[in-house]
Amino acid sequence: MRQVHKAGEKLFVDYCGMTVVVHDPISQQEVDAQIFVAALGASNYTFAEATPAQTLEHWIGSHQRALTFFGGVPKVIVPDNLKSGVNSPCRYEPGLNGSYQEFAEHYGVAVIPARPKKPRDKAKVEKAVQEVERQVLAPLRHQHFTGFAQLNEAIRDRLAALNSRVMKGYGLLRQQLFERIEQDALAPLPPTPFVFARWKVAKVSLDYHIELERHYYSVPYTLVQRQVRVKTTEHQVEIFFESQRVATHQRSKVPYRHTTLPEHMPPEHWAYKQQSRSTFLAWAQQVGPQTVQQVEAIFALKPHEEQAFRTLKGVQRLATHYGPTQLEAACGYANHFALVGLSRLRSILQNQRQFSLPEPTHSQATPTHANLRGASYYHQTPLNF
Repeated sequence: MRQVHKAGEKLFVDYCGMTVVVHDPISQQEVDAQIFVAALGASNYTFAEATPAQTLEHWIGSHQRALTFFGGVPKVIVPDNLKSGVNSPCRYEPGLNGSYQEFAEHYGVAVIPARPKKPRDKAKVEKAVQEVERQVLAPLRHQHFTGFAQLNEAIRDRLAALNSRVMKGYGLLRQQLFERIEQDALAPLPPTPFVFARWKVAKVSLDYHIELERHYYSVPYTLVQRQVRVKTTEHQVEIFFESQRVATHQRSKVPYRHTTLPEHMPPEHWAYKQQSRSTFLAWAQQVGPQTVQQVEAIFALKPHEEQAFRTLKGVQRLATHYGPTQLEAACGYANHFALVGLSRLRSILQNQRQFSLPEPTHSQATPTHANLRGASYYHQTPLNF
């Protein structure tokens, strides 16, 4: 069936079968450069560039550079069923890769892959690939390239010549036809560039973290043992559960470390993490000065302050059970007799000791009477011999 292509409607993309050898002078290795080709349906205006591979990053990056080259966005992109872009090739409902789908949403373009083993669905780019191989790559086959920047510069020069050749049947240049009927029909490019991201599925471990490139990122503890989707960009990690974003982290390259947000922790973990000398002393000040003195004495008995934390958690439990007033009185009793520690305080409270301390004894002044000589009695005039 003869197809009629409307201006600005479809962009067809594919890779050439022919490759170009690029020599790396540093590693002394050769790389077969993959040639990406994109052609607009109505004008046949063509874009081509070389990339190191056909991986997802290069696939989407070539799309971005092609749209920048055309200066606008078509309504539809028609790719082949390349694994980088299409996860599940299907005649009726092909499944797009998550990153490729996100790219399409960012640019407001629909992606309709060609049917498997039906190259006629993308005949425009098949013809464009043929022209690029003949008019662009073939003249370069004997040149020596030491980098992709050098190769792509040579491709741009040959591509400009291809787009400036008169097409038989049209009597126009590709560039002239593009400027005449298709350039204004393209939608404008979005104001911000697309940020490439990878997607993966991960299972939340029992410590409410997911693993990504040997680093661990926290998610809300209520999602333990659940499946989540992870979106990774160059600087950020986003975690989604049932299409809702539940966590965002700065991406870290440090292996075997944890990035944990406090709000993701269970209450008991958060309370444990917050333990410190200052927090226990702040709590003791709310109870009273005798409790502060007892807490400081407990810290003084331990060679490392963290050893006192469990003891002080027990003291806090006594305050919950007996009340802060009783604990303050018990601490006063213990401080008077130099008793320090949880077991001493518990014993005082359990035995319902009377917390009234003995009154200090004061010496009474001696009453005056005739037998008192006084200090002046012992002050005598020295004898002269």
